[in-house]
Amino acid sequence: MSKKGPETHHVVPDPDGGWNVKRGGANRASKHFDRKSDAVDWGREVSRNQGTEFRIHNRDGQISQSDSHGNDPNPPKDKN
Repeated sequence: MSKKGPETHHVVPDPDGGWNVKRGGANRASKHFDRKSDAVDWGREVSRNQGTEFRIHNRDGQISQSDSHGNDPNPPKDKN
């Protein structure tokens, strides 16, 4: 089950156009971008620095991609 809260960062569509990077649970965007790719690049860097889960949403609001930069609750199993 994915966490919704301060342990996540999200790239979400802005209703007025463009894309926002938001910390989970926040009402206001951390930063706004015209292009999704710029929002993803900046958001991924912030997520890495803060050790959070990173969620990238489509224009319809659905999560299209997720990266783990923190304590992944379902880490990959070691093949050895």
